[in-house]
Formats: sequence, structure tokens, C-alpha cells
Amino acid sequence: MGSFHIEGGRQLKGELTPQGAKNEVLQILCATLLTAEKVEIENIPDIRDVNKLIDLLSSLGVKIQKKGIGHYIFQADEIDLDYLTSEEFATKGSGLRGSIMIVGPLLARFGKGYIPKPGGDKIGRRRLDTHFIGFQKLGATFDFDSKEHFYKATAKKLKGTKMLLDEASVTGTANILMAAVMAEGETEIYNAACEPYLQQLCRMLNSMGAKITGVGSNLLKIEGVEVLNGCSHRILPDMIEIGSFIGLAAMTQSEITIKNVGYEHLGIIPDVFSRLGIKMELKGDDIYIPSQEIYEVDTFIDGSILTIADAPWPGFTPDLLSIVLVVATQAKGSVLIHQKMFESRLFFVDKLIDMGAQIILCDPHRATVIGMGRKASLRGIQMTSPDIRAGVSLLIAAMSAQGTSIIRNIEQIDRGYQHIDQRLNAIGANIVRSDS
Repeated sequence: MGSFHIEGGRQLKGELTPQGAKNEVLQILCATLLTAEKVEIENIPDIRDVNKLIDLLSSLGVKIQKKGIGHYIFQADEIDLDYLTSEEFATKGSGLRGSIMIVGPLLARFGKGYIPKPGGDKIGRRRLDTHFIGFQKLGATFDFDSKEHFYKATAKKLKGTKMLLDEASVTGTANILMAAVMAEGETEIYNAACEPYLQQLCRMLNSMGAKITGVGSNLLKIEGVEVLNGCSHRILPDMIEIGSFIGLAAMTQSEITIKNVGYEHLGIIPDVFSRLGIKMELKGDDIYIPSQEIYEVDTFIDGSILTIADAPWPGFTPDLLSIVLVVATQAKGSVLIHQKMFESRLFFVDKLIDMGAQIILCDPHRATVIGMGRKASLRGIQMTSPDIRAGVSLLIAAMSAQGTSIIRNIEQIDRGYQHIDQRLNAIGANIVRSDS
């Protein structure tokens, strides 16, 4: 189990360029299974979850050529379907949450898609019903082996239909969409997720010959086609990393420029951080954050305490609530954080309380943060990263704290953030990685 040793209390200065979007690339990589032709993808981040999926695709028989940093060509012209029943597949597939999205493309193109119960962050119940109900509505037969925890979907021919998703699941929408693009006839997916990741997937599929309309809305209409072609695609900058860097700058009183952010795809993320009192300036497609000694939390018009809650896009992403919570600990004012989607994502606040933060965990979904306005600094402690986003939140807290902190289980952070220690050290941080 690796660890970070962090010397806190250092101000940073410089430029950071966000990596490619993790939540987009997992979908895009699975979509390469839909065609026998070459698919060229750029801006792929070098992170554990993505590398695991690339390895899984290679084991399935996808030919993979690395052209440069973050630049790959994939060709799925000789897929080994027998591999889906192997013990190695059961092991590799269960080690990654994003592996669930290979089922839709395999089902569409080969008539069967298998996956063991996938892993991922332990942030609460993350059911897969939406995925398989959608496949069933397209005409697939679903089977779940509860003893082996193995999911199977099979179909001789998928047929278009109208469906209303029970939740606007991002991965569920992506999986069903990838199955529907080669189904016979027309499909309508209502209550579809419409995050920029999904919009990017739709654009990629259309460039491959799919016929998808309603991109960016919660009603997708798909006219099925028989064959998809190859294409070239570039991954968007990671909005979660951009939000993390905004929070880092505020907490450490640093002057940071975040380069090439793809501002038009950030939605209300900058506005939410602005309501925490963080000053930002848009320069072209860069976000400049000046060094701030004090940032003051806004209130609602009637003077009541600010509440920040997650919601499906275009609402605020749940992946940044952990960051917002940490940033609020040193703000002037109070804020209520309401994590609606996952019941275990706020449990990391006990580490922040140990560091000296004033937080009341109301229940598994809500925490009230009483900002200290820098009147008292956080103090360095030893802690363990429970998941990707909490891990980076604790890293930000440690970088702003007085003294030295140790964060263990940094493999969780590496799942979603590319060479984060090297990149932050380059602008003035002091983070030492240890493999022990």
C-alpha cells in the first residue's frame, strides 16, 4: 500500500494542465468494441482505472497501438468471445467499475455481453438495474448468477423501442446507447443522462456512422444501423480535476492558472466555487485563480445558510462535493453539503475533524461545515484514502495544513489523477511518494 508524505503550509504558483476526462474515456474505450475498424483516441489519461480497462480490452483481443503520450489506436477486429467465460476475465472485470460498459457494445455487435460484478469506489450502493432493464427492453435476455456474481445479457437481434430510465445513470445511459445504435429500428431513451461525457460519446458514435439526435438533452433518439466505422476522437479536459485545482488554489492561498479547461463544458462548476468566495478570471480558455487570504461563503437571498447539493447534469456533479466540503473548512461562513446520490461518500469527514475542521455530520447524506476563515489552520495527521475523490480532498487538506501529513492507500488517488504528486511538486508542493 503506497503513501504520500505531505509537507503542508506551502503556497504554490504556476500552471496546471488538466488531464483527459476519466469519466469520458471509460465510455469511449468501450465504444471501440462496436467496430472492426481502427479508432484513434487522443488525450487518454495515464491513470489506474483507464490502464486497467485498456488491459482488459487487450485481453479480449483488441489490437492496441500506442502512438504517443495519451494517444492510442484501437482495433477490435478479432475479439475472443471465449475469454468472457475465463477465470482471468472474472478477475480483471471485477476490479474496475467502468468494465460494465463493455456489455452494451458486445451485446450489440456479437449478441452477448458478460461481466462479473464490477468493483470501484466504496461510496454506497451502486446498483446496475438500469443497465440490464434497458437491455431487456431492447430484446435481450438477462441472467444473473448470484453465486458467482456474474451478469449475462444475450440476444439474437436487438430491436428498437421506447424506454423511460428509472434513473439518469451516466454509465447506464452510455451502455444502453451503445447497444441501441446497432438495434433494428428506432429507440428513444427518456430521462437519459446528458453530461458532457455522454454528449462526447454521442458525437463519437455519430462520427462512426450512428444516427443519434437529441444530444445534450434527456431524450435521445437513435435510428439503428447495421455497421459502424472507425473514427478519430479527442477526450475533453477532466472537469473534476479542474474543480479540484480550483479548490486547491483557494485552500493553499496559491496563484494558479489552469490551462485549456474547455470552459463551455464546465456547466455550473465555476459558479459553485464562486459562491464559496473564490475569485477566478477566465483568460481565453484558461482559468486564473489569484492568491486569496480570505474567501467568504455567499448566502441565499433571504440570508439563510448556503446549501450545495449534487444533482444530475446540468446540476452540480457529486464528484466535486468532497472538494467543496474541504474548501469550506477554511472559508469565512458556513455551508450545508448535501450528498444525495451516495450514502457513504461523506464518511471521510472524520479525518478532517481530526485535523481540526469544524464539521457536523448530520447524517450519511448531509454535513454542515463551519468555516474557520483561516483563524485556525488544519493540522497534519496520518490518514487513509477511502476513495478517489475523498483521497484528493484529503490531499488538498494536507497541503493546506500545518506540519506533515501521511495519506495511505494512495492507489485510490492514482485511479483518477494522473501523476498528481509530480505535477503539484512542479509548482511548489512537497509531496513524497512511498511504496511502503
